[in-house]
Amino acid sequence: MLDILAAAGAQAAPPGWVQFLPIIGMVLIFWFLLFRPQMKRAKEHQRKISAIKKNDQIVTAGGVVGKVVKVDDIYAEVEIAQGTRIKVVKSTIGDILQPGGKPAND
Repeated sequence: MLDILAAAGAQAAPPGWVQFLPIIGMVLIFWFLLFRPQMKRAKEHQRKISAIKKNDQIVTAGGVVGKVVKVDDIYAEVEIAQGTRIKVVKSTIGDILQPGGKPAND
């Protein structure tokens, strides 16, 4: 009788992988709340940068506003004032301004 009570009171230990469920849950939460949206923004930025063409108004990551004069694979030549051109790395371009806004070099 004592053996039956002891066997009924003892419970089987959960499998070892159950201990990792909270960690796996946290990784999934970080993936969907942090990493995935960041990757989407990076893809969108890359798509914008690859679509830059002559006469686009742009803003660099440093805040320089200008008009694109020439574009190649890595660099873009930007006119920031009349007769003043700078060469910027395309990946440092932050945004393309919508047409109809005030020109940067008037």
